[in-house]
Amino acid sequence: MNPVKRSLISLHFTVMLLGGTALFSKLIPLSATDITFGRSLFGFIALFIVVKLSGESLKLNNKKDYFVGIGLGIIMAAHWVTYFAAMQYASVSVGIIALFTFPVITVLIGPVFEKIRISWQDIVSALVVLVGIGFIVPSASLTNDVTLGVIIGVFSAFLYAVRNLSHRKYFSHYSGYKAMAYQMMVICPCLLFFVSDEFTSMNTKTALMLILLGTVFTALPHTMVANALKHLRAKTFSLVACMQPFYGVVFAIVLLNESPTWQTLVGGLLVISAAVYETVNAHKEQKTLKEQTPNS
Repeated sequence: MNPVKRSLISLHFTVMLLGGTALFSKLIPLSATDITFGRSLFGFIALFIVVKLSGESLKLNNKKDYFVGIGLGIIMAAHWVTYFAAMQYASVSVGIIALFTFPVITVLIGPVFEKIRISWQDIVSALVVLVGIGFIVPSASLTNDVTLGVIIGVFSAFLYAVRNLSHRKYFSHYSGYKAMAYQMMVICPCLLFFVSDEFTSMNTKTALMLILLGTVFTALPHTMVANALKHLRAKTFSLVACMQPFYGVVFAIVLLNESPTWQTLVGGLLVISAAVYETVNAHKEQKTLKEQTPNS
């Protein structure tokens, strides 16, 4: 099998693993904060080993990068906590669909980080996402857990968009697994004082689930992404990544016996369609910009 096909299969497996992280919000009987702390702790240990085996270290280039790394870690901590909380309030299906509003949010807040303009197509995409979220939300009342879960999920998507844009602008000169290891190293002390007594008294099964989440479902896919991108275009990765909600919903139906309503499925289709469009459009704009830039 040639390297490109092998990398594509590896990438799909990676996205399946990342989609599977959502299941742990229901499988692990701990709060979202506890799950995030455990995920980060075991994930950091695994990625630290990967960094060392690759001949790198967690040392950064300058003082500015340390401040940026700490900031990214804090944002990532808030993102992961709200990510799991959204699914605990609503469901895996609803939570992961709400999270995938982030490609459209990225486009809308992009001008803050980069010299780009919002086009009318981006406004249409945002409206499509709003309609999609409207289908998912069952009630306008915050006393409804599903509604609260959707709001938390969209906020988590906003945090993820901010983190990604900041990472691309200020931290992209580091390898993906090294950057992720550093951020998880920051997450642990950030959440240490918020960990509940249930975490310290968890049983062996819960501990094993956290180890599985941190290693196989977090450290492994981030390492695999770095290897896959050696043979695949970034556009391919972005498009395959849009399959994450699909895998997450399928896993939730098969493994958790969730039964998404038709409104959730229609809303999810609208949200993911907008995400795919913005992904394709972003790469088209990058290609056009490169073609217009004269060679030096």
